[in-house]
Amino acid sequence: MLDFRIDTFLCVCRNMNYTHAANELNITQPAVSQHIHYLEKVYNTKLFIKDGKKLELTDSGRLLFEKMNQIRNDEAILKRELSLSNTANKKISFGVTMTIGEYAISYPVSCYIKDHPETDFVIHFGNTTELLNNLKDGNIDFALVEGYFPEGIYNTMLYRTEEFIPVCAASHIFKKKPNQLSDLFSERLLVREPGSGTRNILERSLAINNHEIECFTHYTQVENMHTIIQFLLNDCGISFLYKAAVERELQQGSLKKIPLNNFSIQHDFTFLWSENSVFSDEIEKICADLKRYKS
Repeated sequence: MLDFRIDTFLCVCRNMNYTHAANELNITQPAVSQHIHYLEKVYNTKLFIKDGKKLELTDSGRLLFEKMNQIRNDEAILKRELSLSNTANKKISFGVTMTIGEYAISYPVSCYIKDHPETDFVIHFGNTTELLNNLKDGNIDFALVEGYFPEGIYNTMLYRTEEFIPVCAASHIFKKKPNQLSDLFSERLLVREPGSGTRNILERSLAINNHEIECFTHYTQVENMHTIIQFLLNDCGISFLYKAAVERELQQGSLKKIPLNNFSIQHDFTFLWSENSVFSDEIEKICADLKRYKS
């Protein structure tokens, strides 16, 4: 169990404000200051500095946060395992993005459960940003994401590579046959919310050509992939998404891929977990098994 003063330190790191940390911990602000001063004395280093009214971590403080946050996350995993030590059950908590959860991971998880009936899964859905935050906070053991993530702080394993395509209703009529990405700017774009891996990939692709989502005359933001697909089927706009999400509709002929000369993207679906976790080998084996089961 971590020292209660470490809990205070981690809380200050989350809030970057002594007062907010005190409110969250239900203690006084002087108590927060005392806890931080105690740690600075123990580790013989300054943990925070003030830049005007803004609180910032020192290099030492950042290192302590990374290590102690990982220890806290590992402790949470260990606590779950110990609580189940008297039963035959094993609990695995992981996160998936909406697209992956709905279209790419259900079959592998089903196969894993059949082969490991003692395992209980807790599966969290969220966009890439939310899952990375859940991983950092120790709420999940690992994540399977489609979007971009910071390099160098995670262990990773490629799950699969998927085609990212522009799509519209099969009945959609363009005023002018599109050949270039910019030819679609007069269309209504159906797009996921900020933080979504799908949106992130589109934004980066547009930025390469000095474009942005606002270049589209109209766009509709939707936080659910099923709803976007329904809008597409009702010919309410065009969208950019993973082919896996509309494989059935493309085969049935209700949706069609929009052929463009300057748009060809493939992107990875990636397992990731904290780089320094003491449970890294165990998590890697679970990810490898899920990858082996993929359809």
